[in-house]
Amino acid sequence: MSINQPDRARDFQVLDPCLLGRPVHLLPAFAARLAEALGAAMASPGGRRYWGAFRLESLAFERAPDDRALRWLGVNGPYGLAAVAFERSLLLDLLEGRYARRMQGPQATPNAAAQRDPGLERVTATEERLAATLAQQVAQLLDDQVAHGLVAAGAAPPAAPQKKAGASTVPAGAPGKAGWVIGAVLRAQYGRRDTDDPGLAAPEGRVWIAPDHGLMAHVLQGLMADRNGMRSNVRLAREPLASHLQVKLEGRLVSKEVTLATLFGLKVGDVIPVSVGRADVLLDDSRLFTAAVAEHKGKLCLTSFEDAE
Repeated sequence: MSINQPDRARDFQVLDPCLLGRPVHLLPAFAARLAEALGAAMASPGGRRYWGAFRLESLAFERAPDDRALRWLGVNGPYGLAAVAFERSLLLDLLEGRYARRMQGPQATPNAAAQRDPGLERVTATEERLAATLAQQVAQLLDDQVAHGLVAAGAAPPAAPQKKAGASTVPAGAPGKAGWVIGAVLRAQYGRRDTDDPGLAAPEGRVWIAPDHGLMAHVLQGLMADRNGMRSNVRLAREPLASHLQVKLEGRLVSKEVTLATLFGLKVGDVIPVSVGRADVLLDDSRLFTAAVAEHKGKLCLTSFEDAE
């Protein structure tokens, strides 16, 4: 009896051989920082003007979507080109929430979205302008995170040119199967999540960001600081605490008691006779050891340590 194995081919990211050896395992950390920046931008007063009641639910690197109906917009930045695509239903929900029925309760917009077929609706100039504006915003946030990573890694990022909304947005081709794509899931704050009724469910939509090879190289370059820090932390974690905990020791070679009158009577050229015996070794003014003073290649050294107690 044959057992049909499930097709798990799409569960794994197809790696670009040119990126092997790069810190791709740290991409989730970059995605987390980008998600925090995008979520804060959407929730800001200026962000609510365009994103309405939608909020970011998740963001991660994933396989490129296999959907020929998606329209990809390329945004040229200082580090490369980012191709951005929006689910058509998301754009229509944003337009409806902004221009059509400004919903006052959890009934109107979900029902309208459930009855609407995006494939039958004409693409308007307003929808194209909204897509271009949102693509610019998303790409700018991506560039900001890349710049932050490059500065942390010690690389000098190129100067970012001043951009106008929609000025450098051009049609772009869909990313290949081996390309890196950042996928984000947005969900409206109205509606219910624990229901199977499409008329009551909270609408959701997806956004994809596909960086080209140049932009992806800058993303990975900015993760070098995270990789170096992680290696250092792993190395220190494997070693005993005493092997990498640094303390400062002070050696007191000689001490002599004199009267105050002798001290104030000292002049240039006077000699104070002392005898060098065993020196005291101090840690933060606490006497830990005594040591013998020796000379080695013209330098005074401490040797023959003994406990002070």
